[in-house]
Amino acid sequence: MVLRFCSLVFAVFAIWQVSPAQNAIHVPPEQPGLIVGIVIDQMRYDYISRYWNRFGEGGFRRLIDEGTFCRNAQYLYLNTQSGPGYTTIATGTMPSAHGIVADEWYRRLQNEKLYCTFDPSVLPVGGSYDNGRHSPANIIGSTFADEMRLHFNMRSKVYGVGMKEHSAILSAGHSANASYWYDGNTGTWMSSTHYIDSLPLWVKEFNGKNFPDIYLDRVWETLFPRETYVASLADSNHFEKGFGNQHAFPYDLNKISKRGRRQRDYGVLGSTPFGNTFTKDFAIGLIVNEGLGKDQWPDFLSLCFTASAEVGRMFGPFSMEMEDIYLRLDRDIEHFLQFLDQQLGKKNVLIYLTSNHGVSVNPAYLESLRIPGGFFNLNGSVALLRSYLNAVYGSGNWVETVLDQQIFLNRNLIEDARISLEEIQNRVARFMVQLTGVSHTVTSSTLETVNFTDGIFHKIQNGFHQKRSGDVMFLLEPGWVVRTGNVTGHGSAYRSDSHVPLIWYGWKIRRATLNQPVEMTGVAPTISYFLNMAYPNGSTGQPIPGLINQ
Repeated sequence: MVLRFCSLVFAVFAIWQVSPAQNAIHVPPEQPGLIVGIVIDQMRYDYISRYWNRFGEGGFRRLIDEGTFCRNAQYLYLNTQSGPGYTTIATGTMPSAHGIVADEWYRRLQNEKLYCTFDPSVLPVGGSYDNGRHSPANIIGSTFADEMRLHFNMRSKVYGVGMKEHSAILSAGHSANASYWYDGNTGTWMSSTHYIDSLPLWVKEFNGKNFPDIYLDRVWETLFPRETYVASLADSNHFEKGFGNQHAFPYDLNKISKRGRRQRDYGVLGSTPFGNTFTKDFAIGLIVNEGLGKDQWPDFLSLCFTASAEVGRMFGPFSMEMEDIYLRLDRDIEHFLQFLDQQLGKKNVLIYLTSNHGVSVNPAYLESLRIPGGFFNLNGSVALLRSYLNAVYGSGNWVETVLDQQIFLNRNLIEDARISLEEIQNRVARFMVQLTGVSHTVTSSTLETVNFTDGIFHKIQNGFHQKRSGDVMFLLEPGWVVRTGNVTGHGSAYRSDSHVPLIWYGWKIRRATLNQPVEMTGVAPTISYFLNMAYPNGSTGQPIPGLINQ
């Protein structure tokens, strides 16, 4: 009996000693070691359900099955383009505050168009001159990554990775250690002097492996037999533009990318699923070589997949090419999650996956089904507008330019002619709204003096910046896109362009589905709340209730 009692006491003592250590494995730390923001360019919300049965268990399914899925996340502004989307996620506010009102806008004083990340004060690092003069200087205010760097006394490491320069730069913020993007001229990863003076040795070694040449020597064929792609249109159809004149599998990338015997267009890689794989592998190399998530201060990596946007422009959202992109991306995400499991552990990593905007269905396809839609002839419409203004006010260059549903008037000419700016703005707005395909117009004078609290004008106002936006904003009808040569487009405030997936995974995130409306301005303040730090200084969003109450 004594022996049994002693054995029992010893067993209980042993369990008491072991349990804390075992429990520590399952209890997440007070803050995540690494935050990863995965942004998939031009990902419509319905891609999740359309391809769900074809996804594997370890990619999109794992994120949703083990994480929190926000099913009603939206951008609530006009001009749902790439630049505004990435910046809204990072800053927690609308384009009206962060200033990235479009991918490019018009600067009146300089009489020039400005790309959202162009910065003439910086120089390229590791790539071609034309592709390297970029920085986050045009973002007004801080990002949550900037605030994280400030909060932890610059000990947190912040990086942005994406094949498009704006994706990597706008996501990471002003104070990032570095942002890396792909140079389509050289087939290498590069940066600018805003961040670093020279590429780290590991980046040079990665570039030296010449992976783009290996990928572009391949043939892009469907991952599965073509007859299984039942969520897509037929492989060969007249709604697609494709690579040159080819818009059906297989695609000989070696032939497509060759400019001559010795020259290659490395930019082609960004329009294939291998561009996503290449981006994922570079991000893994960055995590390992920069030691992200390995100390007591949280780090941040923005990982942007942009190949889906390029395929969307050439083939459309119902193409077999788009379905194949997502089936292959699902495998890339699965591999990335497996890497994070081995490198850091699920409880030490916080992931959010979302998109910067959606995309409209090809208007030609809609019309074939007798669903309203069409391509808006912007050049023809502007020519008519110019003729109308000449008839009313006399011959003159009354319209300086039109960009992204924004009309910029010649204010110097208007002032010299002693014409009321508000009067001519109203005339332009009344003229434009009569054109086929236009649903709403509003002037900058109205947006500056009237506070809209709901409806479509509220969304237009959310995308309006007094210094950077035009004199007259117009919105096309649902199903209509501006004719640009692409098979479809985006930029409206409608659900096709504004509704995106938003998934949270890892760290303290529980399995849940949130059906209530979620504004995309809530991503940055949610992360700030998790880290118990200041919100971005221009943030107007609120932490997502269903997440912070978990």
